[in-house]
Amino acid sequence: MQMRDFVVRFAGEGGQGVVTSAEGLAQASTQVGYHALTYATFPSQILGGPTWTQARISVEGILSAGDDVDVLVAFNREAYDTHREEVREGGLVIYNSNDFQLEGDERSYGLAIDELARSTGNNRAANMVIMGALAHLVNMPQEYLEEFVESRFRRGRANDEEIIQSNILALKLGREETAHSGFVLGELAPPRMPDYSQVMLKGNEAIALGALAAGLDFYVGYPISPATTILIYMERNLVGPNKFAYQVSSEIESITTILGAGYAGKKAMTATAGPGFSLMSEGLGLGWMAEIPLVVVDVQRGGPATGLPTKTEQSDLLACMYPAHGDVKLPVIAVGTVEECFYGAIKALNWAERYQGPVILMTEMALAERVQNIRRPDLSQITPENRVVYQGNNGYHRYQGFELSPMPLPGGPGAYVANGSEHDEMGDTTHLASRHIQMTERRFGKLKLLEENEYERDNADESVVIMPWGGSKGPTQEAYNQLREACVPIGWYYTMQLSPLPPALLEELQQKELVIVPELNYQGQFSGLLRSQGVKAESITQYTGLPFKVRDLVERITELNNSRRKEMVRA
Repeated sequence: MQMRDFVVRFAGEGGQGVVTSAEGLAQASTQVGYHALTYATFPSQILGGPTWTQARISVEGILSAGDDVDVLVAFNREAYDTHREEVREGGLVIYNSNDFQLEGDERSYGLAIDELARSTGNNRAANMVIMGALAHLVNMPQEYLEEFVESRFRRGRANDEEIIQSNILALKLGREETAHSGFVLGELAPPRMPDYSQVMLKGNEAIALGALAAGLDFYVGYPISPATTILIYMERNLVGPNKFAYQVSSEIESITTILGAGYAGKKAMTATAGPGFSLMSEGLGLGWMAEIPLVVVDVQRGGPATGLPTKTEQSDLLACMYPAHGDVKLPVIAVGTVEECFYGAIKALNWAERYQGPVILMTEMALAERVQNIRRPDLSQITPENRVVYQGNNGYHRYQGFELSPMPLPGGPGAYVANGSEHDEMGDTTHLASRHIQMTERRFGKLKLLEENEYERDNADESVVIMPWGGSKGPTQEAYNQLREACVPIGWYYTMQLSPLPPALLEELQQKELVIVPELNYQGQFSGLLRSQGVKAESITQYTGLPFKVRDLVERITELNNSRRKEMVRA
């Protein structure tokens, strides 16, 4: 029987090509029609330290990085010792025999990765040696890999042909050496090239591209893992007339700078992680108070404090929704896939323009570094929104009334006073109780402009349902599909829009006997928010710095589902 799915884990020391190997395999596979998804985790030092990356290749769409490893590629002994138990029964280990030797493991063989790469005249071809070996194990045709090498290294340089031929030789050497080992896993089913155009992206790249598609004018940021690559992308690509991208010296400077840009009429954004977001609290309060459009991307990592700077977590939800002192509740969009990273960025900028205030776009480390092939977005179907700008005569009162009003821009008609103190209809400071009531109700009332009934639902008549958020969507959806195949009575809900929740979704959830919320934090933050809105919600939590495994979710969801249904029968 042909294999439908192939999971490889590359493990070793940072700088040994662990990430490059996984991403190269994924890119080569998607180029011929397979689906691919990677997951990377590494330590926080600049170079070195234990690093591993997992690549999953499939003939069908992929929802998670995979529970069981078919092949472990161990670049050093520590990697072998750490990850050997993750290899499924019948799986294989390829170890770098230039670094260490193994005895007594009948499902492993040594490959002189470094030596074979050097023999091609290209010391950087080690990852190609590995790709050739893996291709033999699943009977992947050589031409698939050679097409990838040709497309990757044909760049119009004088030595292109030399580089291409050395890499093709490395592929052949890896394949031949593995053939001599006698090991095979089976045959990976042939790919089915989709009938639509695709693009392969990392999550952070997709966020940057979505922001550009939405008309972003202004980006500043401070380097912080795992958000830095958004800054780098913007510095290279947010160019041209009236566009600006810049690295500032602190997170406080980031938030105050985009406040100024939003005040001046620009679509402005920054990206950070938990520690930097904490420093933006006061600035976000000012943006809410003065009604200034802007977007902050929070690429979540383990916390608190420095925490786990290169691991994944979903523990910033409460901080993002209520970041400032006083009565503040910010709009929050949380993306769950690479594709949603693109569309979530567009929605975040549109929301900021629509209600004239700060919007938080939440993602997480596992998505930031994930490489995945997605349908190429049709830019002709994207409709960027722009704030309503005041075009009348001078004497206009910016904050009059309880509803959204056109926004004056400096230099245009209408006085615009952006005041962090409570203010009257003109923007002048006031301590009158009546004004504070009016302005508070105005600020919260504008959130209704963002209420959209966009959400996923399946088997919605079930009394017990699953509702993940953010990056836990993929593993949870895969678990849900397995449960449905096993005829388990359970339903599915999901939305990117966490605040405000789609009103129709909230109404449905309030009728359920149990809403199960898988989330990567200790406190069960989203289920707590749902309970505060009248939903019988309970979390499945994990706080390891790693994503959920599908099998663990299947087991824990089954336990909760069975327990609640027994209670319903007794009642």
